Amino acid sequence: MIQTLTPPRAKPADAALSQPLYAELANSLQSLIEQGTLRPGHRVPSVRRMALQRGVSIATVLQAYTVLENRGYLEARPQSGYYVRPRPPCLSPEPRMAKPMAKPSYVGVKDLTAEVMERSSNSDFMPFGAACPHHSLFPNKKLARLLGSVARRDPTLISRLGMNWGYEPLTREISRRYLQGGVPLAHDELVVTIGCSEALNLCLRAVTKPGDTVAIETPAYFGFLEMIESLNLRALEIPTSSREGICLDELRDAIESNDVKVVLVVPNFHNPLGSLMPDEKKKKLYDLLCEYDLPAIEDDVYADTHSGDFRPKPLKAWDRDGRVMLCSSFGKTLAPGFRIGWTAPGRYLERVRRLKFTNTMGTPIVLQKTLAEFLRDGGYDHHLRTLRRAYHQQLHLFAQAMQRYFPEGTRYSRPQGGNVIWVEFPAKVDTLKLHHEALKHRINTAPGALFSVKDRYNNCLRMSCGLPWSDEVEAALAKLGELIKQQL
Repeated sequence: MIQTLTPPRAKPADAALSQPLYAELANSLQSLIEQGTLRPGHRVPSVRRMALQRGVSIATVLQAYTVLENRGYLEARPQSGYYVRPRPPCLSPEPRMAKPMAKPSYVGVKDLTAEVMERSSNSDFMPFGAACPHHSLFPNKKLARLLGSVARRDPTLISRLGMNWGYEPLTREISRRYLQGGVPLAHDELVVTIGCSEALNLCLRAVTKPGDTVAIETPAYFGFLEMIESLNLRALEIPTSSREGICLDELRDAIESNDVKVVLVVPNFHNPLGSLMPDEKKKKLYDLLCEYDLPAIEDDVYADTHSGDFRPKPLKAWDRDGRVMLCSSFGKTLAPGFRIGWTAPGRYLERVRRLKFTNTMGTPIVLQKTLAEFLRDGGYDHHLRTLRRAYHQQLHLFAQAMQRYFPEGTRYSRPQGGNVIWVEFPAKVDTLKLHHEALKHRINTAPGALFSVKDRYNNCLRMSCGLPWSDEVEAALAKLGELIKQQL
């Protein structure tokens, strides 16, 4: 149904000058959607008709519709027009914060981690266990053509030893993107790595020695725990909110009671909670680091997957003395298979460079050059908008289905970016047992036990929502819900 929308009442001249026409139009339509005048599934007027109704240009309407797409209010359907997107359901209540950890603990390697990751790469299993986006979300053909072009123009790139800190055109593109987001980073303070994992590993090695204590959010991404274990470090888990990230009061208490050497955090769309730390809290966290003269390692790999209007700033934006070691990659946004990441390690740059040399010497130039050319000419921002809409839609569809099929009393996180949802079931549910039962039905999961060095989160699950929605995905969620209810 196409609705005719009456123009809004005229505003005073000074108010009209306060924002562009496209922003006025976007806010007006957003208000109609929030009030229920335009409901989920309704088609909004075509671009041409809206331009006539409001007396504005077609370009203004297109810009307004794009803003509403990025905010998650509209979706474009090919050859059909723009429709009101379903709003995420109220996922209440949210998961509860864990209790503080009394003392740091060495990490024990879990065979379960290898099992979950191995099953995730097996196409016979529904991959709910690994936070890996589906390959269809990326511009694979365009990147493949570009890679071939780069290699044909300079075949020696394939045989040339890749001893380098980073390919300068790529580091300049990365630096430029951070600068647009309000984070001034010089291109020569970046080290290009083999994925974000190597960046994090190098930074940990740069500021610790075996036996040292790392303060880490809990629940913690199991990849972090594996790194900490491999370096013979101790983890001190800090309670973390599924809404606003690490609890600063608990972090302060932990620092005062223990010899913490570094804080490892994911302020933007934490894995597995999906939490987004507010800017004022990031500043307080930085002030706390300065007070105790501690470095921080920041994983910013999910920041570009936000569903809001703007990319959230990393903790690095408040860094005045180089104590924040920023790490990220293109693994969640552009080319997971290229394994291209980076770190801006601040005052620890020379130490990280030496470790990079002894670790992998360099990162393949042919891959770096391909990504540099794509960032310069390939429409990366357009791709990111498409990717963010897909992530947002998938999170919404998974959340709706889990509420349909999972038992009453289940708690869910409310991520504003990324592609995972943290689920807390009633206490009687054993997600490790659920994991083994689900494998019999070709469903791979990530049970809560993976996300702590202690016996925690046995009734929790990290749900990966990286798959495009399909009947098979819904059937797998329904089967998972059935297995959970059998335990109750």
